[in-house]
Amino acid sequence: MTAREVVDARKEKLDKRATVGILRKTSRVVALKGKKIADYDLKRDPPPEKELLENIMGPTGNLRAPAVRMGKTLVVGFAEDTWKTIFK
Repeated sequence: MTAREVVDARKEKLDKRATVGILRKTSRVVALKGKKIADYDLKRDPPPEKELLENIMGPTGNLRAPAVRMGKTLVVGFAEDTWKTIFK
């Protein structure tokens, strides 16, 4: 896999407004937080916005890192096994 664009989260913050813009181009969001995995299908069964943002936004109000968008799937957070499954 080769990245088209790489953004350093320490230098360029993605706030709620920017994140909502990314979500408009996304049909699936996988949020990884510790051992918790939340897999959302935004087209068939969209979750309440508050729930979705709580899982992908950090305490500073910015999109959590790492975040990777591949096609119409956005993966936020890291769990090696899940990444291997999604990005195989």
